[in-house]
Amino acid sequence: MTVAPTSAAFRELRLRQFRNFAELDLRLPPAGVAIIGDNGAGKTNLLEALYYLEIFRSFRGAPDERLVRFGEDGFFARAAVDGASGASEVAVGFERRGRRKRVSVNGAPPERLGDALGSVGAVVFSPSDVALVAGSPAERRRFLDIVLSLNRPGYLPALQRYRHALRNRNALLRTGASPALLLAWESGLLESGGRVMAMRAEWALLAGAGFSRRYEAISQGQSARLAYAPSVPQAGELVDAAQAAELLRGALARVAVRERDRGVTLVGPHRDDLALLVHRAGEDRDLRDYGSGGQQRTAAIALRMVEAETIRQARGREPVVLLDDVFAELDPGRSRRILELLEEEEPGQAILTAPKQSDLEVRRGSLPHWRIEDGKVLA
Repeated sequence: MTVAPTSAAFRELRLRQFRNFAELDLRLPPAGVAIIGDNGAGKTNLLEALYYLEIFRSFRGAPDERLVRFGEDGFFARAAVDGASGASEVAVGFERRGRRKRVSVNGAPPERLGDALGSVGAVVFSPSDVALVAGSPAERRRFLDIVLSLNRPGYLPALQRYRHALRNRNALLRTGASPALLLAWESGLLESGGRVMAMRAEWALLAGAGFSRRYEAISQGQSARLAYAPSVPQAGELVDAAQAAELLRGALARVAVRERDRGVTLVGPHRDDLALLVHRAGEDRDLRDYGSGGQQRTAAIALRMVEAETIRQARGREPVVLLDDVFAELDPGRSRRILELLEEEEPGQAILTAPKQSDLEVRRGSLPHWRIEDGKVLA
């Protein structure tokens, strides 16, 4: 299979002391590869390493120390990439001592770590994605923050400024500081918070139709939708940062007494959610509370497909698709329809894992099949 020149693709991967890989050197085919192995052989660890080079942290939520092979002092990961704008090599080393992390892009350290995020252009599908739907609002905020940090210029700096102002404001609230002292942090909180809220709202508006279409295609006619659910009333459909900041100002004024009593900031982007709703019995119901296991997994896959679409639109290239046993616990009908959508929408490099060969039908079985055993890949 020929991959379009506008596609990003991992060409080489080198790992040292990462998870259960003592040493690993791979040349990856442009179209991708299917990796087969038993549980615990290292399938997910391999995809974790690849995606680590996109966001420099584990998509499984593990701290860096836990990524180091047992008994070792640190790990190293490097990938050579084709078709990624501005990056042909991404590398990272981590040392347990001092928890030191060194990142380089094309052999040079970035001025800021945020400048190196998203150097490849990849999206990972995993059975654990069901937590995006069934889990707490924090899971969905994390999803929003990653997608927007990688694909919307200015989002990550605004989010970092907001978190800095929020930490300082909360510290003052805990000490019972006067309103005058709190006011010192309000300007930064409002400006950065307004930008974060506006970009989240804009993304949700743009992504909504694609999410609904994919959910309906996978579930064979059932309907669902996503919507930005901010903690600030009336901010759900805003795309104007200044207006969002004014709404946040008003919301903070209304809860000022409760905030002083509780010692914490009660409204703002740190309390937002992304509503995922299924239409049932004539009304929209929250998939977290009312969705079946199959519906929740369908919504999670639709979210990841929207993420891939966001990468295409923002970066002008097809993303690398990492599929970690994505059909686990799905019925055959949903699995078949997901495969059809993947074939239609994701023509770029696909790297996928499964416990047995019969589970691997992506690219109509054309991908080479490699085995993985105890941290060793047998091509």
